Amino acid sequence: MSIDQESWEAAVRHLYEDGFAFNATGPRKHEDWRADVLAVMERAVPDPRGWVGLDDTADYFYRTEQPAFPFRPPFEADPFRPLTLADIGERLWEIDRASAENLLLALTDDGCTLRNLERFTESFDELHDMARTILTRYGDSFTCYTNVTAGRRNGTLDFTASHHGWLPMTFYGEDCGLVVVSDTEVGLFWAFGDY
Repeated sequence: MSIDQESWEAAVRHLYEDGFAFNATGPRKHEDWRADVLAVMERAVPDPRGWVGLDDTADYFYRTEQPAFPFRPPFEADPFRPLTLADIGERLWEIDRASAENLLLALTDDGCTLRNLERFTESFDELHDMARTILTRYGDSFTCYTNVTAGRRNGTLDFTASHHGWLPMTFYGEDCGLVVVSDTEVGLFWAFGDY
């Protein structure tokens, strides 16, 4: 299945436009995908296809001190130290595709759950189709990673739970995200909450 720019951008906008989000894709140039994720976090690379994501923090003045703002090193460290590949790798766990599809929907809800999807007029199946549309961009063979801590157990996320924990990767009180890594691109889908 192939995807076109209009369908992909429409799915991203519809799901995340009303939230506080960062959705961007960059090229995969390094064997170690974490270097490419860091480049996307720092907004150092454009979308390789020229497609538009969402970046609700792009103009924050904190970016002069921390190019990857709102992404930051672990809390124990100097928050304005540049991010490292280790910072990224130690806070992400691989998850399966089904979990990634559900996570894309959960990122639209405070608390990273699937409980409040009724604010959308579409059915759950239609919303799920939008999540699949987003992932289709990355081809048939990609890996997914998240900072949602339930993912570190067995690579799956159970969205019947009332809430999820996460390992913070940003300056915000809540941040849950998904990283999609293909042979040619890396995509970041992040939602923030200031609790």
